[in-house]
Parts: sequence; structure tokens; C-alpha cells
Amino acid sequence: MEEEIKAEFERSGFSLDDEEEVLKKCLTFCINFKLKPSDLVSSWEVYYLNRQLSVTSVQNAHMDGFLLHLQNEQKDVVIKEDPQLHIYSSNDVDMILNDEPEDTKEGILGTPVDRSEIIHSDLSNFTPGINGKSTSGKQLKLASNHITPFGQRKTKFVVQLSFNNPPGIENGIKEDTFESLEDDVIRRVRPSEKCSLQIHMSQPKPGCRFMYDRIEDRNNVFSVGMICCDGEGRLNEKSILLQGSVEHSGGQHVRLDVQKLTQFSFFPGQVVRVEGHNPSGHCLVASTVVDAIPFLAPTDMGLPPTKKQALDQEFQATPSTMHGELSLVIAAGPFTTTDNLLFEPLVELLAYASRKQPQLLMLLGPFVDSEHPEIKKGTVDRSFADFFHVEILRRLQDYAEFMGSAAHVILVPSIRDANHDFVFPQPAFDIHLSDLKNQISSLSNPGLFYANEVKVGCCTVDILRQLSGEEISRNPANGSSGDRMSRLAIHLLGQRSFYPLYPPSEGVPLDLSLAPEAMQISSIPDILVLTSDLAPFVKVLSVGGRIDGDEQSKCICVNPGRLAKGIGGGTFVHLNYHGNLDSTSASIIRI
Repeated sequence: MEEEIKAEFERSGFSLDDEEEVLKKCLTFCINFKLKPSDLVSSWEVYYLNRQLSVTSVQNAHMDGFLLHLQNEQKDVVIKEDPQLHIYSSNDVDMILNDEPEDTKEGILGTPVDRSEIIHSDLSNFTPGINGKSTSGKQLKLASNHITPFGQRKTKFVVQLSFNNPPGIENGIKEDTFESLEDDVIRRVRPSEKCSLQIHMSQPKPGCRFMYDRIEDRNNVFSVGMICCDGEGRLNEKSILLQGSVEHSGGQHVRLDVQKLTQFSFFPGQVVRVEGHNPSGHCLVASTVVDAIPFLAPTDMGLPPTKKQALDQEFQATPSTMHGELSLVIAAGPFTTTDNLLFEPLVELLAYASRKQPQLLMLLGPFVDSEHPEIKKGTVDRSFADFFHVEILRRLQDYAEFMGSAAHVILVPSIRDANHDFVFPQPAFDIHLSDLKNQISSLSNPGLFYANEVKVGCCTVDILRQLSGEEISRNPANGSSGDRMSRLAIHLLGQRSFYPLYPPSEGVPLDLSLAPEAMQISSIPDILVLTSDLAPFVKVLSVGGRIDGDEQSKCICVNPGRLAKGIGGGTFVHLNYHGNLDSTSASIIRI
């Protein structure tokens, strides 16, 4: 019989894989289901077409599914042969457990019978016995299970639960609300107060088309995850992975196909929302990517003073100063050239600030640069703390005393500062200047502060250069490439983070457990200062639409460059902010 089965399969164009096991199981099927080899192969052809198998070989892995198919066929045959066959359901089980009368049971299984007639006939034969006991156990059960018809009920409004009933209400119903309804006559109708009705949503509309959804729409998925690379090399279009969260997907990742995207800009650590489909289960074909989180408002100037940082009190404007206006000079270290430690560029900067008299002088590290040749060699005869106090703080004290109480200086450290903690995010300098504590202040890195109600955010880690080396992008087909520096800076605002790159660049001592809130950008700052070795710039960033639906928010992004470059001078920025960007001016100045 095994030879006949094999011959029938070959006659129908099928080959056998693992022939011995397949024939053994097919022989068992023929014996158990009383099938001829030809009938077995016919059933296999139906199973093959229904499952849309792509191979023409009969494999051992298909046998379990084929067995289920044969069982279903046999069940259909039995039902056709005996159409009166009753399939028991949960209702039948409940009926048996409740011990319902036999005649009721027959009414359920056979021709429907009026239940009221059955109950009436049984009740008419019910006769109480001695001491009130029934002469029939069956009739006693029927009487005890009988429910009073609704029309014969006398108490129809029974409150099951009431809470905080007002006075004059009993059982949850006002005493004078319901009157006797004898003879079905409404004796009194009281006018009631009209209620207003306004429909906000009623969907779907009458006459809508339904059951017309497409299979491809059902297969569309969306996922939120982090962009990462499948290896240790640089990110490219073939190595993009999307890693999900531990909470929702166990941290698993899937390959991201970006062929259908007309434009994109990705970097490792970027959090995105991807829409697309996953036909194979191991590759997400992206159709839409959202890489930015909308902000609630452009600034949080409406917050009470207690919600702002302590520096807000230090930079309170004088009565003659208009809120929302600020003049400031921004410079980033190193503040001395590589051929000496005389800090000549810093002296020139302070001389410029003394002439122009800005409201705020903003200096960003490194101040004692760990990459300076003499410091790297260890040939200096003073400690790094002495360099900072003598060469930096004393000069700033002289500047503040010369300018008077209206001048303010703020210092932001860098991970390249040899005299400070090598960690990111980085705490502020521990400065003790009792006489000038309201004029010279230190801020953490990264940091946010308010000056004249102008919100300023800053970061001294060269995130722009690091993003530039890790980002991959595709420009639209129309050829408009856009401004790359603006796009890199917008990534920080879109990701709401001063350092969205992960894993961090080599040499960045990132410690997210130290102060994770320090890396967050909760709202769009008016001025964003990002120091970088790239070319200095002042740009206006247009951040995408906000949650409240208003137009795009504007932010001024500043890279002041380096005050000293090699053995020569560098650049800094003089910015006059007037709230309205049309009247705001900025200059990149070289010394």
C-alpha cells in the first residue's frame, strides 16, 4: 500500500522528502480514516491549494497540518450524513446542571414550544401535600424556579443602591413623582425643565461603506524605537536597525528599510516613530518617519519665578530695561594660544567687552585646556586650580569691578577643563566670590538660564561635530539639500536632548544616571549656544509645529567658534536680542 501511495503522489506531480517517514504517516492516515491512496492524494491536493504551499514536495513538516485537514473533512462528512445530529453547547450544560424539566429540555432540542403553556400545565397539576409539602418533587422544583410575570408584579421600582439621596426621596424615587396608574389613566402630567443637547461626535455616518478595508492597510504597523547600527562601523542605509523599548518589545531590534523614504536624517541614539509594514517579520519597510516631539510652547516665560533657576534672580533687569531684550557677548575656549599660557586672547576679549558694555558676558570652557601642549607635557609649575583662579577669575573680577554692578559674567565648564570633573553632564565650578557673587556665576554643562526673561540654553560638548560624523541623510528629489548645520542643531530640539547621540562619541564621559534631567530640553530656548570646532555661525532655527497647533517656533542657534586657534586668535559672537527676530542683530567677530 505504501507503493500505491507513492505512485499516486508521483502521478499528481508531487515528490516525497524524507520518504520513509512520510509514507509511514500517510499509511496510518489511510488506515485510520479508511481512505484509498487516490482519496488520500486528492485530500492532499486540496490541502496544498488551501495552504498555498510554494514547494511541490511532500515534507514531514506538513504532516501535522495535513492530519488536522483530514480530521475536519471527516467531521464534515459525518455532519452531512446525519443532519439531525445535535452538537451540545454551554446552554445544554447549564440546563443539565440546573436540572430543568424533561419537557422543557425536549422543547429546546426539538420543535420550539411555548414555555408559558408548559408552566401553566404543570402548575395546574401541582397539589400541596400534607404539612404543605408537594406530592411531586418535579412539580416542586418547577414552582420554586417560577418567576412572576412582569405584568403581575406589584413592586416595579426597587432601588438596589443609592448614594447621597436628597431629602424627600425614599428608595431613590421622589414620593410625589409616581401616582397610581389604575385603569391605565395618567392623572397628572408635570412640566419638566428642558435639557440642552449638543452632539460633538457621532461616527460613522449613516450610509457609510464598510468591510472595504484593504489587506495592505491591515498589515501597516507603527513602532517607536531608537536608531542603532548593526555593527561597530559608521551608520549606512544597509546597517540601520530600530531597537524597541525594554517595556514594550524586550529591547529587540529589527532591520529598517528606508528605500521608500524620499528624505531622512538618522544618527545612532535617535528616537523615532516609524510607520510601514513588516511582511517578513524581520525587516520593517518604512513609509513615514517622525523624528521630532512637538513642544507645548516656545518658551516657559509664563512660569512663576520659583520654577526658574536661581540665576533668574541674579539677572533681574533694572527698571529702565525692557523685558525680552538682552545684549551679550559669547566666547568659547581655549582662551590662550598653544605657544604660551599668557591668556592674551582673553585679555583682548575683556577689553572689547569693556568698550561695548554688554549686559552679559558668557564664557564657555575649556578655561584650563587639557589639550594645551604645555599642560599635556606637565611642564607647568603651578596647579591647574591656580591657573584657573589667577589667570581667569582674577581677570574677571577686575572686569566686573570696572564695569560696575550692571555687568554680569557667567561661566560654563567643559570636559576639557583640566581643573574640573571629567564627567558629562558636568557640575558647575565651585566659585566662592562673596563680593561679586551676584555678578560672576557658574552654570552646569549643559545648562539653562534666564536673563531679562530671555531663555538661554548652552552645551560645551562638541555635539554638532559628533553628529556630523555619525549622521546619514537623504535629500528630497527636487535637489534642495537645506542647511546641514541647522539640521544638526534642530535634531537636539526635536529629540529634546542636549546630547541625543548614543552610544556617545569616544572621549565623552557620558553618565546618564548622574542627572538625566540635566540633558533634557523641556521647551524651546530663545537662544541656543553650541560650541564646536566647526565653522562659527549664527542661524535662526524653525522648529516644527507644536502640539497647540500654532505656527513654527523660532530659535537663534549660535556657535561662537574658538577664541584661540593654534598660535593665533579666533572668533566670538556679539548678540543683541530684541525678542522680535527681525530686530535682533548678531556679529561674528575675529580677533
